[in-house]
Amino acid sequence: MDKSYNKTLYACFIGYIVQAIVNNFVPLLFLTFHSSYGIPMTQITLLITFNFGLQLLVDILSVTFVDRIGYRASVIIAHLCAVMGFVFLTVLPDMFENAFTGLLVAVAVYAVGGGLLEVLVSPIVEACPTKNKEKAMSLLHSFYCWGHMAVVVVSTAFFHLFGIENWKIMACVWAIVPFANLIFFTKVPIASLIDEGEKGLTIGQLFRKKIFWVLMVMMICAGASEQAVSQWASAFAETGLHVSKTIGDLAGPMLFAFLMGSARAFYGKYGERIDLDEFMIGSSVLCIISYLCISLVPSPIVGFIGCALCGLSVGIMWPGVFSKAAASDARGGTAMFALLALAGDVGCAGGPTVVGMVSGAWGNNLKVGMLAGVVFPVILLIGIYLCRVWNGERNRRAN
Repeated sequence: MDKSYNKTLYACFIGYIVQAIVNNFVPLLFLTFHSSYGIPMTQITLLITFNFGLQLLVDILSVTFVDRIGYRASVIIAHLCAVMGFVFLTVLPDMFENAFTGLLVAVAVYAVGGGLLEVLVSPIVEACPTKNKEKAMSLLHSFYCWGHMAVVVVSTAFFHLFGIENWKIMACVWAIVPFANLIFFTKVPIASLIDEGEKGLTIGQLFRKKIFWVLMVMMICAGASEQAVSQWASAFAETGLHVSKTIGDLAGPMLFAFLMGSARAFYGKYGERIDLDEFMIGSSVLCIISYLCISLVPSPIVGFIGCALCGLSVGIMWPGVFSKAAASDARGGTAMFALLALAGDVGCAGGPTVVGMVSGAWGNNLKVGMLAGVVFPVILLIGIYLCRVWNGERNRRAN
């Protein structure tokens, strides 16, 4: 690979750290917003829904303009939105009569950046002339996990040392990351995802492919398998380790993110020696085991261990589906990556919802809800099998 493309990979790695900052910093401040601005918690929790809802909308709309203005311009706009959103976070709540309106505008701006990054970064890495694209994709997605951990650890340490009332300084510090990477992206080479003279597939062409629908379902299940447990990680830490809520909030999500990132980094390091399908199959089986540990074993400690195992098992799922999609049709282009990102986000929202609804139907029994969640890795396993069968048939016809 041209060594100059190493810089492109580094910029993309930082891009996923930026997305982790976008998604995970503001939730640390919810109680502060409640006490400082007098905003009801019911309104504050809407910030999460609004952030991810707008990112879903950007996933869809990006298909219409990314190819027109180009990947470089799009990724620069994404970083600029992230910078502006965090700066707005520090000034707009005090400028509006209703502080919640200012927060909502700030979240809207950085959510556009987060949504664009989710659509853009993976295809930019896929287009780089690397020898083993699955390795690069897995390593890329590990940086979201490291970014998530960094946001929690650094921000918590800052608040402890300097006081939560100085959160605006921390917000400006985090804004430096997308600003620096914006400059980085103006200089690095960006390869074309589609060969010269060819056009990427349209949404209609993608929808006519059976394998694409299977990949979409797999992506939904990848997001659902991850978030159905991740959202409850702190609760498992509290009950399993008998620690305070503060420690539980750190221990549960941090361990989950660390093991998920470790699985992605492991494949990123040794991927050329490991068959992607086999790794995904093993991970899906481990995910099923982790769900069964959480839901069927009465011991809280075993439940916490199952939660940790789930983090390890889901690591390869999201980047693995991206890699399988790219390998299935090199002409997939922006539309394919955008729709897969959309499917993943739907899964991230739907997984915890299914677990919660089933739990509620069974008298708020979380274990029953988690048992229902085992359907996600099971469907993913079936999807891997179908992809292998169809790819095998395609290769036989080509020969």
